[in-house]
Formats: sequence, C-alpha cells, structure tokens
Amino acid sequence: MNARVKPTLHRHPHGITAVDAEYLYRGHAAAHLIVDEGRAAFVDVGTNASVPYLLAALAELDIPREAVDYLLLTHVHLDHAGGAGTLLRALPNARAVLHPRGAPHLIDPTRLIAGARRVYGAERFAQLYGELTPVAPERVRVVADGERLTLGKRTLELLHAPGHALHHYVIVDAAHASIFSGDTFGISYGALDTAQGAFISPSTVPTQFDPEQHLKSIDRMLALRPESIFLMHFSRVTGIPRLAKLLKEQIREFVRFTRAHAHDLEPARGIRAAMLALWLQLAREQGCRLTDAGIEQALAGDLELNTQGLLAWLERTHSTP
Repeated sequence: MNARVKPTLHRHPHGITAVDAEYLYRGHAAAHLIVDEGRAAFVDVGTNASVPYLLAALAELDIPREAVDYLLLTHVHLDHAGGAGTLLRALPNARAVLHPRGAPHLIDPTRLIAGARRVYGAERFAQLYGELTPVAPERVRVVADGERLTLGKRTLELLHAPGHALHHYVIVDAAHASIFSGDTFGISYGALDTAQGAFISPSTVPTQFDPEQHLKSIDRMLALRPESIFLMHFSRVTGIPRLAKLLKEQIREFVRFTRAHAHDLEPARGIRAAMLALWLQLAREQGCRLTDAGIEQALAGDLELNTQGLLAWLERTHSTP
C-alpha cells in the first residue's frame, strides 16, 4: 500500500466513521466503519482503488486488520462491492455478508463484469473498477431477511430491501436509531444541502429498479423511526420523515413521466429532461443557491444512469410498438 495515502474521515456518533472511498470525486461515496468493543465492520467498500484508503483508515484509527469481522455489502453494484475481493485479502478474519441473490455474483463476477461493461463501456469500466478479485465461497455469509449479526456488544439486523436492486439489504442498528441504507434511501450530495437540510433523490440505475418495491422498502425503513440514515452517497442524513416524503414523491413522478415519454422517438431525451426539470424545481424550493448549470453538474452522472434504469424498467414492464 502506498504509505502516502491519507484517508478522509468523517466521524459520527456511536462508533461510526465514514471513510471517503475516493470514487469519482471526494464526497461522492462513503464506506462506513462501525467499531464496537474492539471489533469492526465495513458497510460497503467501494472499488479496488478504494482499498488503500480503507486500510489507511484502519491504521489511523488504530484498529488492527484482524479486528474486522464483516464486510456488510448492501448490494453488489461495483461502487459498493467492487473492492471486496481485494480487501478481504488484507483482512484475515473478515467475511463478506451478502444477500442470497448477490452472493453468487461476487464468488464468480463474470456476469457482474459483463453487465457493468454494457453500462459503462469496456474502457470506462477498466478505468473505474480494474480487475475484480473473486471472493472465495468460504468467506461469504449469506443472510436471510431479518437475520441478526453481533459486532462486539452491538446487534445489527439485516432487512431485505428491494427497489433499487433485487439483491439489496439494509442494516438496522436499532440501539442507536440508525440504518445503513446502501442506495435504497437514495443519494444526497453535500453541494445541494441548504438551511432546510439535505437534498435527496432516488437512484434508479440499471437494471433492477422497481418503483412499487422501492416505495415499500422506504416505508419499511420509515416504520422503524430512525433518527439517522447512513447513505453511501454521501453519509449521514437526519430529518428522515421529510426525506422519505421527498423520495416517494420523486419515485411516483419518475414513473409518471417515464410512462408519458414511452412512445417518444427518443424517450431517453424526454425522461432526462423531465428528471432535470423536477430536480431543479425541488432544489429551488429547498433554497439551493447553485445555478441551474451547477445543479445539473452535481447530478449529471445520476441523470444519465437513472434515465438508463427507467428505460430498462419501462422495457421490462410495458410493451412497445
């Protein structure tokens, strides 16, 4: 590991630290490190390029690598789990904890790689993710809905939460009124925060977005009355009822305008334009002072990937002429 790597850490209450995964740009993706009674777990781990930062975070926090028990991988999209195989090589006691639908794709990542290459193209895929290291089957723990794990003296409950992806779970830390939501509770970039709080938006990336399941998963989290939710993009948010309402309204609106543009000659163009118009409106209502161009720049990657995901959902669920 490069000795000059310096991790960017964001310390939160209750033994939780967000480690910037340095994916795309600083402040875009966080791996969360939970520590309790000398035992540790990562929630999501970023890409192969993130691994040196996560190991440097352990060193800076004086946590032995042998103390890491789990990589809690909310789902196997590569910005969350692409570095898991490489990281496990450096953590002798850790196991990758996975949804039953996701586990096979880290043990044999062939289909995962092919799907990501279709989305990003081969060259961009190589730049972002490099060569994936398979995870040995004996280092995988598959978890059922509602299964509980012990970390130190802390109990973590894992709930299956489809909508963003079929193979997604969230981690409930009930004693501290917190949930680690992966991408099921959306994304929130600090550049769009205002005095009213965080700006949040759904993530409908290819290929498994399902609006009905997504709404049910948000309601399931909301019913637990969390005080804070930890997002991979990016870290801790509060004011959960307001954010849940915003997410649900946007998901319903995404469905409405996707259907409205289903028969356009270029449906992607209309869907993207409608999504941007909605986000500009919501950002203005929240008091965001960025220019329209600045807001679009902050959300540019999500505009493209969300549009692809909505088109994939449309193709799965609607017949087209």
